[in-house]
Amino acid sequence: MNYESTIKSESADSISSEYSLAGRIERPSRLKWLALAGLLIVAIIGAAYFFFGNGDAASVAGGDDRSQAPSITVVAPGKTRIQGSIVATGTIAARREMPVGVAGEGGRVVSVSVEQGQWVRAGQVLASIDRSVQSQQARSAAAQIEVARADAELARANLDRALQLVERGFISKADVDRLTATRDAARARVAVAQAQYNELLARNARLDIVAPAAGLVLERNVEPGQTVSAGSTPLFRIAKGGEMELLASVGEAQLAKLTPGVTAEVVPVGTDQTFIGQVWQLEPTIDAQNRQGVVRIALAYAEGLRPGGYATATINSGTVVAPVLPESAVLSDKEGAYVYIIDAQNKAQRRAVKTGLVTSEGLAIVEGLDGTERVVLRAGGFLNPGESVNPKVHKASGE
Repeated sequence: MNYESTIKSESADSISSEYSLAGRIERPSRLKWLALAGLLIVAIIGAAYFFFGNGDAASVAGGDDRSQAPSITVVAPGKTRIQGSIVATGTIAARREMPVGVAGEGGRVVSVSVEQGQWVRAGQVLASIDRSVQSQQARSAAAQIEVARADAELARANLDRALQLVERGFISKADVDRLTATRDAARARVAVAQAQYNELLARNARLDIVAPAAGLVLERNVEPGQTVSAGSTPLFRIAKGGEMELLASVGEAQLAKLTPGVTAEVVPVGTDQTFIGQVWQLEPTIDAQNRQGVVRIALAYAEGLRPGGYATATINSGTVVAPVLPESAVLSDKEGAYVYIIDAQNKAQRRAVKTGLVTSEGLAIVEGLDGTERVVLRAGGFLNPGESVNPKVHKASGE
């Protein structure tokens, strides 16, 4: 009996130990699943509150329609003072270029006294042509003057003697008239000889090629020993007063915005120097091929300005006061440019506008807006007229 009791007791103890160990293993797993289930329930409750609770609040605050309206960013642009500018390119040239060539009969060049890049004064001799033959002709003409004067003196003396004899009756009135005519003809021959001599002197003077005005020599196209004539190409090219200009090409629409007298900044290609000029002429014609006109910008002489060089000009096109909008706010179609504005009922309305100057901040609106409207800043292409929106104002800089 004791033996059996002992066995039963040991069996009961072993079974009890097994159940106790199984309980300890199973308990942590059950707690883990209970924790996960609790977190899931909390997440579901939070999501339901977010969707249903917020929707009810929005519905109470603004109505069902407003809760469904898209949020749109709008801007009240106000008005801004804009300094307009037009960028153009062109070539540098002499403002008043004077081609200097042979004015007389020409001949062989014996000397050239200037170089290109040199300043000259008005009347300065640039080159001389051989005048050995012309000098002899001038001497002959001077001698002819002396002969004519001698003949005139003799005719005068004969007339004076005849007048004394008339009183005594030795010479008739007809003889006196003849002697008077002879004297007058001799005097006329003196005048003719003097005129011929002066003509030769003038021709000889034209054998000296001189500067017609003060300026800068741009080109020298002659050397000593060269034979030149009146029909030859210009021997020199001079920039009158050294003044330069930029012949800038500007589009037809931009040309209409410019007036003579506005300032411009000119930067030659290859340098970082800036030269201040002034528009002095707008050429009256437009190139039919590229639809561009020429703006002539006067520039004072400077070493960095070389005729024939290329330069970029920034021309002041005036100041305007107008609303300025980013390019994203301005739309266009076949009817022209337009924007969307948001009215007092928060509905989108299309408004036709006219754009002006292009600035770093955007487009100037010269017609269609007064600056107080709420303009759709972007995404206007997705709106329809009359569509309700939820506007969010974006503050813009302006006057």
